[in-house]
Amino acid sequence: MTKSAFLDTGEARRIAYHKTKGQGPCVVFLGGFKSDMNGTKAIYLEAWAKRVGRGFLRFDYSGHGESSGRFVDGAIGDWAEDAIGAISALTTGKVILVGSSMGGWISLLVARAIPSRIAGLVGIAAAPDFTADDMWEQLNAEQRQVLNDTGQVALASDYSDEPYIITKRLIEDGARHLVLRSPLNLPFPARFLQGTADEDVSVSVAMRLLDHARGEDIRLTLVKGADHRFSTSDCLRLIQKTIHSVTMAAQK
Repeated sequence: MTKSAFLDTGEARRIAYHKTKGQGPCVVFLGGFKSDMNGTKAIYLEAWAKRVGRGFLRFDYSGHGESSGRFVDGAIGDWAEDAIGAISALTTGKVILVGSSMGGWISLLVARAIPSRIAGLVGIAAAPDFTADDMWEQLNAEQRQVLNDTGQVALASDYSDEPYIITKRLIEDGARHLVLRSPLNLPFPARFLQGTADEDVSVSVAMRLLDHARGEDIRLTLVKGADHRFSTSDCLRLIQKTIHSVTMAAQK
């Protein structure tokens, strides 16, 4: 396997990445919460990009995978900065953002920060505002007290044997980067893919995102029976086809 390259950002963070050269607009994969760039979707899309000669970038947020820092020290704003820094330093021209779960939220923040660089966007089980609407809302009174008193609380995870450590900074920083409290301008082709069997991000979140989005070419596709991982062979092919359709729409 090819070794990762590293980018030193203006925020003194070291970001691990893999970049595939090819024709644009470059596809940029944005992973989920506590995920890394070696997940099934990222590797599948990279292989596809290499086959068709398409530019592709995958990377680890700070505190994730091979990048510098500790996960518990990070927050949504930091990871959005990492994404913007990687796109700015490692790509030229317009890009297509492909955001999975938390990466869907990050992609919306990136699009808001550098709209002139975005040719299109694909959200996969996108989880905008989840620190406020999911994490905080699901904490009981005792857990909220522990969070306020100690600065962190441990929550069980379906994706790891170890609990997730949720910090007060993550919750407070997330509240400063919410995107579903006002109209969300997406002046480019945008596609959102959502499984009906997703137990982490419900269809209601996807509908709320669609309701807030403003643009001339925005679509939501529901896949019956697909879960949050959205990584079956059918789902992977759908992601690939959706990226292609966004590319074609962006070039009209």
